[in-house]
Amino acid sequence: MERESVEVSAKTVDEAIDDALEELGLKRQQAEIEILSAGKPGLFGIGGEQARVRVTALEVGTARPMAEPEAVVEEGAAVEVRDADSPEVEQASGHLTELLALMDLDAEVSVRAPETPGDGIGRASAVLDINGDDLGLLIGRRGATLAALQYLLNVMISRKTGSRLLVSVDVEHYRRRREETLCGLARRMADRVRQTGRSITLEPMPAMERRIIHLVLAEDEAVTTGSSGEGDARKVVIYARGSRPGPAR
Repeated sequence: MERESVEVSAKTVDEAIDDALEELGLKRQQAEIEILSAGKPGLFGIGGEQARVRVTALEVGTARPMAEPEAVVEEGAAVEVRDADSPEVEQASGHLTELLALMDLDAEVSVRAPETPGDGIGRASAVLDINGDDLGLLIGRRGATLAALQYLLNVMISRKTGSRLLVSVDVEHYRRRREETLCGLARRMADRVRQTGRSITLEPMPAMERRIIHLVLAEDEAVTTGSSGEGDARKVVIYARGSRPGPAR
């Protein structure tokens, strides 16, 4: 019997893998992952090439050993989670400070340990918080510029230190506020699905934000979640448990 397989493109290898696993309804240890192209980052989201992966379901009853946590850094290597006060994190903070200075921005970088899924807990070694005045340009539309800055920084860390470490970057607690908004949205939409029995499709979101929605509703006994669309148009669908995902509102 031929195993189910999909090929997916996204801005980063990690996001492409998340999208493919989401489409197959699998966890990482239930799939074989092949990196077809690591992609090339553009400057703050402009230009560059998308990463592409092929994810194939393993045979029923088999699973890959998986160290916790597992993620991918550019070439598909497992992430190394370090303490927030490690030398590698300190070096990452220094690189970020240099980038901000090159952009002629008056801002300070502080370091803290991840606390929530939006911070990247279990995946990121630290959160680098940027604080200052008039930093909205670092966030961009739907956080696109912030995501590009974070990706660029992690590529720099990987290439300059040889480590497989990831850090999250936040600007004036934007990610925390966004996470709180997403949690509230997920619960409100779940309530609506419970009341009407009809599925609801949310707006397109990046993989990290979709993951938050999935986690918030994972233990809900009345609803479940899925995804539709591809790439930047990928959306979370919330529907009643026991029903097939149908046309969403």
